[in-house]
Amino acid sequence: MTTDAKCGPSRREILAASGAGLALSALLRPGAVLAQADDTVTIAYNVALPSWDPTVGLSAVNPTIQAIYRSVFDQFIGQGPDLSFQPGLLTAWGWNEDRTKVWMDVREGVRWQDGSPFGPEDIVWSLERAGKPETGNPIQFIWSTIGNFAIDGNRVTADVLRYEPTLFKWMAFLTAYVMPKAYYEKVGAEGFEAAPIGTGPYMVDAFERGAFLRLKSNPHYWGGEPAFKTVIFKFVPDATSRVAEVESGASDVTLEIPYEEYDRLKEKPGLHGYTTPVSDIAMIFLNDVGPMLDKNVRLAAHMSIDKRAIVDLLLSGYGEPIDTLEAPQYAAYDPTIKVPYDPDKAAALLAESGYGPDNPVRFTIQTTRGFKPKDYEMIQAIVGMWRKIGIEAEIEVYEIAKHFELRAQDKLAPAAFYNWGNAIGDPTTSTGFAMFGPSPHSVWDTEDLDAMIGPLWGEADEEKRITGWKAVDRYIAEQGYVIPLLQYVQPIIAADRVKVTPNVSGALQPAWMEKAS
Repeated sequence: MTTDAKCGPSRREILAASGAGLALSALLRPGAVLAQADDTVTIAYNVALPSWDPTVGLSAVNPTIQAIYRSVFDQFIGQGPDLSFQPGLLTAWGWNEDRTKVWMDVREGVRWQDGSPFGPEDIVWSLERAGKPETGNPIQFIWSTIGNFAIDGNRVTADVLRYEPTLFKWMAFLTAYVMPKAYYEKVGAEGFEAAPIGTGPYMVDAFERGAFLRLKSNPHYWGGEPAFKTVIFKFVPDATSRVAEVESGASDVTLEIPYEEYDRLKEKPGLHGYTTPVSDIAMIFLNDVGPMLDKNVRLAAHMSIDKRAIVDLLLSGYGEPIDTLEAPQYAAYDPTIKVPYDPDKAAALLAESGYGPDNPVRFTIQTTRGFKPKDYEMIQAIVGMWRKIGIEAEIEVYEIAKHFELRAQDKLAPAAFYNWGNAIGDPTTSTGFAMFGPSPHSVWDTEDLDAMIGPLWGEADEEKRITGWKAVDRYIAEQGYVIPLLQYVQPIIAADRVKVTPNVSGALQPAWMEKAS
């Protein structure tokens, strides 16, 4: 891209860099609403939307897409920007005394975006559908823990088929979206994909897969009209192009850009920035194949990574090194569990297994590039650290969708970088799903770990449950079964006319954006 010192990148170059020039030309045709219009906000977004059903398929468990889903659909239980649970389409919920039944009170006066009434039948149908294996919900094993639903006025009750302590937490998390029973049964999966409707603050106005999404405010929304009547998501996976989008004024808001660019842009006239620690963590999955079956190799790979240097030098200090899959905001976080940075010890461990700089252990590490700030550069730095002690790792770059595909098939490389989101902060949704062999989200499958984790899923004693998860985290650290790296700080840049509410979940929700006074 060429840059003129006086006027910056040309509009033609900005569109080309975003990879969406043809699609965006439709948005910018005569009569279309421009990004700078007072009632429109345009977001240069870091990932495209692959599917409109927020309850099925691999995209349903991608935390990065939840901001889009939450714009169009409502969840059973809401969640505030500080991760506190709030009434959503359910206004109250709970268990009976012996936890053999659940009850849920359904919000009244809600309408679907086509104007048809919403009711308890939609709640029941959505939960029953989510619990059926054939529907393809990746969290089916959670939703199937309740059944035999009954409706009495606006109250829904159900039997507890298998006690799941995190059930109601999940109702504010991945795949926990209420779907329109009558409409979906009328149009089917293909019809819904072509014309989705929800009860959320925005409704779909235009969508070109891989290029852009335009939303308009929902006149039937029960929560009140959002500040911006039109929202445009430009799908711009390249971080450099997202920087150019906000710097040129082609977009009003962007996120997940390099931190040095964040520091530069937040000082530019007309722009401001937000950084907040989010519930996402950077980690390296280890697959129980090849060299990762050797404990010495696993521990050496972990101990040779200088996480503090990565945060300070690559992320400009934005981030916090971690040694387990529990961030400080999570319920089972234990600060006493440490894996020290010790390259000498790492080299000695490799030597015990016959490896060293003259006879390195070799494997592939997979990573995204530009999905999170400096993700590829972090892996480059780690590979350099590994090389010093006798690990030769080949970097393979893939898109985030490919990661989900390979992980679901248990075909990840021996090492694979990933950004794990856990907006409900429970250990089951961090250590549990990432490390339990039968989980569709795990690639580590060993009997010792599964035997420790298995009994914790249905543990009714909360103190005993959390203590158990802490013991699991300690054992994983001692065995080197995964490499946690750091807790992320999310960088957001916005035009001065837009006030953003940062979300600890990392979901940049346009309904929470306001016009600057």
